[in-house]
Amino acid sequence: METANPNREYKDSVFTKLFGTPEKALELYNAITGSNYSDNTKVKMVTLSDVLYGEQLNDVAFVIENKLVVLIEHQSTINRNMPLRMLLYIGREYEMLTDSRAIYREGKMNIPAPEFVVLYNGEKEMEDFVEMRLSDLFEFEPVGGDVPSLELVVKAYNINKGRNSEMAARSSSLSDYEEFIAEARSNLRTMNLRDSIRAAIRSCISRNIFVDFLTRHGSEVENMLLTEWNMETALEVRYDEGRTEGREEIFSLLEKGLSLTEIKEKLGYSKFQ
Repeated sequence: METANPNREYKDSVFTKLFGTPEKALELYNAITGSNYSDNTKVKMVTLSDVLYGEQLNDVAFVIENKLVVLIEHQSTINRNMPLRMLLYIGREYEMLTDSRAIYREGKMNIPAPEFVVLYNGEKEMEDFVEMRLSDLFEFEPVGGDVPSLELVVKAYNINKGRNSEMAARSSSLSDYEEFIAEARSNLRTMNLRDSIRAAIRSCISRNIFVDFLTRHGSEVENMLLTEWNMETALEVRYDEGRTEGREEIFSLLEKGLSLTEIKEKLGYSKFQ
């Protein structure tokens, strides 16, 4: 198994810190797919950490056998634009993995087949499994037997504690991670964010859950989770505020007697798409 040499210019998430090594990525992949790749399977970490990607950075990407696997841990709600995000991401991955001059030669290139996976652990309800397609975002409706010239499929799994339990049973790291996140979230009912994370760390260690990871990275985990959840809350508040401001603006224009057509022109038709 190849040694990971990831670029740490951006701040890890707890998920990336845990599964961002070949050994843990392989364990997680076996759990998700039900496969049985052995410990000596060749795994190459290829997670992109280009600062240009900002929020679009994925969490873990690796090549295993002839497959390029892109994994994202998603909180809050499932982003239905994820197929488009993955499309933009996979182009960068192939650009990094291939010889840019080779694509102009006559000989056929062999490239790893992509797999796109989202692991959801937000608080809002989601099915155990959701499949999202790039074609769902296309503006046109296929006619007859028309097949889109471009398709990309993202498989999203709910990894909250108690969901997809057979997956967690195949990976002790995933099971412990689910338990830790569930306890930290439960603590939020009676504690502030920092105290809820600290209490979850102490509790899991005392119960021999996630103990090695939390013992070695406890302070990092606290800071990373604080950053993740504070950012998540800030984005939700920003979205809600923007939605409220938009409604108020529309109501104001209606009160002035403007027609729907005039309101669309005033605000920009794109807001109604």
